Amino acid sequence: MKILYAVQATGNGHISRAMTLLPHLQQYGTVDIFLSGSNANLELDAPVKYRSRGISLFYNCEGGLDYRKMIKIINPLRISREIRDLPVENYDLVLNDFDHITSAACARKRIPSVHFGHQASFQSALAPRPEKKSRTGEWILANFVKAPYRAGYHFEKYDAGIFEPVVKKEILEANPVIKDHITIYLPSYCESQLKTLFEKFSDHRFHIFSRESKSIREEKNLLFFPVDKELFTGSLVQCTGIICGAGFETPAEAIHLGKKILAIPISGQYEQQCNAAALKKAGISCLDRIDDRFPIHFGQWINDRRPPVKKDYSNSIRESLDYIFSLPVPAVPGTDLTLHQSPLVSC
Repeated sequence: MKILYAVQATGNGHISRAMTLLPHLQQYGTVDIFLSGSNANLELDAPVKYRSRGISLFYNCEGGLDYRKMIKIINPLRISREIRDLPVENYDLVLNDFDHITSAACARKRIPSVHFGHQASFQSALAPRPEKKSRTGEWILANFVKAPYRAGYHFEKYDAGIFEPVVKKEILEANPVIKDHITIYLPSYCESQLKTLFEKFSDHRFHIFSRESKSIREEKNLLFFPVDKELFTGSLVQCTGIICGAGFETPAEAIHLGKKILAIPISGQYEQQCNAAALKKAGISCLDRIDDRFPIHFGQWINDRRPPVKKDYSNSIRESLDYIFSLPVPAVPGTDLTLHQSPLVSC
């Protein structure tokens, strides 16, 4: 079986999930990767067959999106050419982790695909939303990727076809401890803003992971790190708690480890507002934004003695892949052969 795995490279969560899932997908056949996007700090530790700048999100230094940079990088002619040229018809299965180019290529060539990943969970109305929905945000979640089949990941199994998060092996095998630092991962802020914000809490030590940091350095009560998988995992496993965006992979790893979480969604990113709604529903602390009241909120969070939310996410990979390879997706374009009829499924 030939599998095309389209991976969105905006942020690091999609890449982290891909690196975890790839060895499992390779048990079913040959996997080629299409990496789409240009705003990730992690490198995909696998051969990339096709590469595109895609349609990416970029962040300013104040907790929000950099719309000017996002618009500047979009090239409709390039995107149209890549939609035309991506050879989705050469594959028995197309897994699409939130990439528009792959979705459009499949639609153009009438190739069925599986919308696969966290964003696929929002195809269900049962996935949590904020009290005030965004019409634009809902339209993007519904239309950025179109596919006849979906397999989503979320913090809970809110609906059929939604599975618990994929957590990397290093987290699954870790023995969490509590040391004296708080891990910070707020990629929509720059170092200077993070330094000003956290150095005032001189009674606490912070490990700050920044897209601007090129090496490890210490300033007062702050230890700055580059965005690195091993360094981040080590910090998370040993932290007192983590302050992070309301993304998906990082909160999921913290929940699996039973770490205290304070999540702050990126301003203007509706998906993160939806994630925050889900985290709040689970009893996890969230803020809408960082403002002048942040010291009060930080004090309440760090002094909260309630046990952190902890869930075992170790079974998701097998459950989700069993589901995907039982879907009636044509395994050979133009035939009625389905994935669950293929002997490769039993590998």
